[in-house]
Parts: sequence; C-alpha cells; structure tokens
Amino acid sequence: MSKFVITGGVPLRGTITASGNKNAALKLIPACILTDQPVVLHNIPTIQDVKNTLLIMSDLGADVTKLGPGSWRIHAKNIQKTELDSMLAGRTRASFVFAGPMLARMGKITLPIPGGDVIGARPLDTHVQALRALGTQIEVEQGVFTMSVEKLQGAGSLLLAEASVTATENAIMAAVLASGETIIDNAASEPHVRDLCHFLNMLGADIAGIGTNHLIINGVERLNGGEFTMGADFMEVGSFIGAAAVTGGEIRIRNADPQNLGMVRLVYEKIGVHWLEEGNDIIVPPGQPLRIDSALGGRILSVKPMPWPGFPPDLMSIAVVMATQASGSIILHDWMYESRFFFVDNLVFMGARIVLCDPHRVLVQGPARLYASPHGVPSPDVRAGMAMVLAALCAEGTSVIHNIQQIDRGYEQIEHKLQSLGAQVERVS
Repeated sequence: MSKFVITGGVPLRGTITASGNKNAALKLIPACILTDQPVVLHNIPTIQDVKNTLLIMSDLGADVTKLGPGSWRIHAKNIQKTELDSMLAGRTRASFVFAGPMLARMGKITLPIPGGDVIGARPLDTHVQALRALGTQIEVEQGVFTMSVEKLQGAGSLLLAEASVTATENAIMAAVLASGETIIDNAASEPHVRDLCHFLNMLGADIAGIGTNHLIINGVERLNGGEFTMGADFMEVGSFIGAAAVTGGEIRIRNADPQNLGMVRLVYEKIGVHWLEEGNDIIVPPGQPLRIDSALGGRILSVKPMPWPGFPPDLMSIAVVMATQASGSIILHDWMYESRFFFVDNLVFMGARIVLCDPHRVLVQGPARLYASPHGVPSPDVRAGMAMVLAALCAEGTSVIHNIQQIDRGYEQIEHKLQSLGAQVERVS
C-alpha cells in the first residue's frame, strides 16, 4: 500500500491542465460496445477506475489499444463473453453501466453488484426500472444480476424514479439501438451525460433534448465508428480551486471548461473563494477573502447538493475543508449519501471545529488552524481522500495519508500535478 507524505503551509503557484472527465470516460468506454466499428477516444484520464474499465472491455473480447497519452482505440467487433469478471467489476461503481450496451449488442449480461465508494446506500432500482421498461428480463440472486432480452423495444414514455446519472446513461445506451422511440423524463443532464449523448449521436444515434431532463431517443439499426474528445473533469477543477484557496496560492487551470462550473462558482463565492476566467482557463488569484456569507436575516448559511445544474455532491467533501479555513459558520447538508461526512473526525483531530450533526449534516466553524497528522489519516473514498490532501496542504507540519489508491481512482497523477505547483508531497510505498 502507498501513502502520501505532505508538508503543509506552502502556497500553490503555477499552471496545470485539467484532466478529462472521469465520469464521462467510465461511460464512453462501455458505449463502444454499441458498435462493431473502431472508436478513438481522446482526453481519457489515467486513473485506476479507467484502467479497470478498460480491463473489463479487454476481458469481454474488445481490442483495446493505447495510441498515446490520454488516447485509446477501442474496437469491440468480437465480444466473446456476456459475463463481467466479478473481481474487475467489484472495483468500480461504473461497472453496472455495461448493462445497457451489452443488452443492446448481445441481448444478455451477467454482472455482480458493483463496487466503488462506501459513502452510503446507492440503490440500483432506477436502473432496473429503466431496463425493464425497454423489455429486459432481470433476475437477482446472491448479489448477481442476470439480464436478458430478445430485442430491446422503445419504452415510449419513461419517467425515471430519480434523476440518477448512471441510470440515465444505462437507459440511453440501451435505447439507442432499441426498436422505436423512448422518451426519458427526469433524466440527468450532467456534463458527462451530455458528452455521452453527443458521442452516441456522432456514431449515428438519434438523441434529442441533450442537456435537458427530457430526452427523446429514436432507436437506430446500427452505430458507426468515430473519434471523440471528452471535456474537463469539473470535480478535479473544483478540487484544485479549493487547494489554491486554502493554501493562499495562485494557479491557472488550463482547459477547465468553466461553463460547467456555474453552481460551483455560486457556492464557492459564499465561502469567499473567487476565480477569473480567461478563455477556457480558470485563474485562481491569491489573497482570497475566505469569509462565509450569512443567509438572509443573519441565519447560518446552509449548502446542499442537487442534481444538475445544482452543486455537485462530489465536491461536498472539498467544501468542508475550504469552510474550515473561512471565517464564519456553515451547515453542509448531503442528503444523498449518509456516509459522506464520516471522514470529518480526521479533520477534527487536525484542529478543525466541526460538529457532525447527523449522518447527513455537518456544522463547520472557521477559521481553524490545522495541524499535521504525522501518524496518518485514511482516504475512505475518492473525494474524502482528496479533501484530506487539501487539509494536509494547509496544515502546519508533515501529514501522512494512507489508502491513497482511493484517490488514484479519481485523480490523475495527483502528486505530480501538486508537485508542479510547488507542493511538498511524496508518494511512499
């Protein structure tokens, strides 16, 4: 197992380039199953979840070739299996989105309950609802899903029980080759969902309403090959903005796609964090005010995540650390995941003033002087792990962060990017 050794108190300065969107990559790769023609994908981040997803593709029989940094050629002409390797699938939550394309291409799939972050219950009911509406027979026994269909049929009007990102993506990938029309209401519309839709249309799919919660999909007979470049990972961008702010640094993030950060900007500004836009770049200036706004009437500000275009839940952990360095009080309420904030006891140990009100809410009082944790703190999930990196960067002394393979699942070459900004961080085996 590797760990990070981080000496804090160094303001980040310099320029980095945003990595490709993790959540887009984990769906575009399985979507290549929908065509027997070669596909080239660019701006694919080199992270553990992507590596696992590419291994699943290879195990199913696809020809997977690296063309260069961030570029892959995937040719799924000869899919040989319809059962996902349980060990590979158990490493990532996104393995369940193989269901839609495999049903469309092969008519059946066997896959285990997916792995991923332990941040609370993440039910699969909406996936099952959508796939059954398209004609799929689904059985679940001892944690294994067995799905089959003679021929996927357009669902007509399909109202999703929740605006689930991955359920929306599974439904889209199944519907593009189904016979007839599928109209998905309450669809998720995050940037990675839009990337998937644009990618599929480029291959010959017929999807209208992209970017809204009302998608109209007319099934087609087949899809072609093509070439596609995905956008920036706005979770990574939001994390680095936070890292610059809490260390008092000044950084430029190239190719950051600031158009996807509207609600992030609104929430960060309430914590006293601002940035400038220059073309497709984001510039975080030094000397951030780091002052938490009050709500109307002087009430304590409360922030909660919402489906797009609301504040993304994956940045709640980053917001907690930012709030510890800002003057004032704030309640952060993640109603989606009941284990999101179980990492805050590590921040309290470092000197943060945080009250875990219940599994979904924390009250943060700042600013707090953070002190290093030399004996080590864990990385319980991708985002909490990155939050602990931010805490270590602004703490006094040298901290050790364990279980960093969790961080590797979602952040590309994180220590190298931080080192290029002047951070004193070292990966130690």
